Amino acid sequence: MINQTEETLFSKIIRKEIPVNIIYQDKLVTAFYDKYPKTPVHVLIVTNKIIPTINDITTDDEIIIGRLFTVAKNIAQSHGISESGYRLIINCNSHGGQEIFHLHVHLLGGRSLGPLVVS
Repeated sequence: MINQTEETLFSKIIRKEIPVNIIYQDKLVTAFYDKYPKTPVHVLIVTNKIIPTINDITTDDEIIIGRLFTVAKNIAQSHGISESGYRLIINCNSHGGQEIFHLHVHLLGGRSLGPLVVS
């Protein structure tokens, strides 16, 4: 298990020590545009509490995890992609493609996304 108090790039963004375009922030989550977008809409929604991976979620985190999804829904609606569709991705550990060990959801949309996994 990764040290849950370890600083991450996202911790600094949450504290506004690194400038990004934050589009939503409350006491549980922070959302901002991805620096290297893969789709016309590419937003990262990050837990304010450092939770390294999905494997580190506890029952105490259930409200935070629920907030990730309600914020994603609201951002999709505000960006006009809720009806056409969007994708939420959470990567877990190295084989899952996780690069920053601070739980976050990628909200992707604004065009057809094709198959879930390309082999």
